[in-house]
Amino acid sequence: MINKTVKNAEEAVKDIQDGATLMMGGFGLSGIPENCIADLLKRKIQNLTIVSNNAGVDDFGIGLFLKERMVKKMISSYVGENDEFERQLLSGELDVELVPQGTLAERIRAGGAGIPAFFTPAGVGTEVAEGKEIREFDGKSYLLEHALHADFALVKAWKGDTAGNLIFKGTARNFNPLMATAGKITIAEVEELVPAGSLDPNAIHTPGIYVQRIFQGDSYEKRIEQRTVSV
Repeated sequence: MINKTVKNAEEAVKDIQDGATLMMGGFGLSGIPENCIADLLKRKIQNLTIVSNNAGVDDFGIGLFLKERMVKKMISSYVGENDEFERQLLSGELDVELVPQGTLAERIRAGGAGIPAFFTPAGVGTEVAEGKEIREFDGKSYLLEHALHADFALVKAWKGDTAGNLIFKGTARNFNPLMATAGKITIAEVEELVPAGSLDPNAIHTPGIYVQRIFQGDSYEKRIEQRTVSV
């Protein structure tokens, strides 16, 4: 069995260059590839196109890329928690393709499944439909949406093995497994790395065939995006 382990984030992302398209897993601040983000920040990679559900917050996650002007385009479904993202969008400094959340997930899934495009009713009659083909099926209008792919998919899992098999926990299972299938090279950072064969096959969410590199990360902050308390 192929051992896909690399030493750390620095080794895992060393060939990501300016102009790359990255899929970055996570939902809010849950399940984001913190170690890979930190290393790319050190290198100040430029002109990135990032596919992500959102851009985190101003001082953490992808928000730090925006702060350092490393991103030329965001393909995402949510802007709300990042003031710098909103500012760059409204000022025209950042190219943003806003996509309905379900459509974003399906475009990523389609990219991983080898499906070039599909029709969906989401966005019909809105700005989302501008410039897109519309067809009618059984009396209902649908938009043609194209699959998404990336040069690299950066995902974060709870546990993985040296063969690249991954298990996600909770909300981190949202976009991470989809993105893991749609990158030309998928890099997984995990909280716990175990020998191949240690994981229950029935518990694996992403088979190792989709993962090219894996490493055990460290110093995860796991910030809470919106902390609420009850009285």
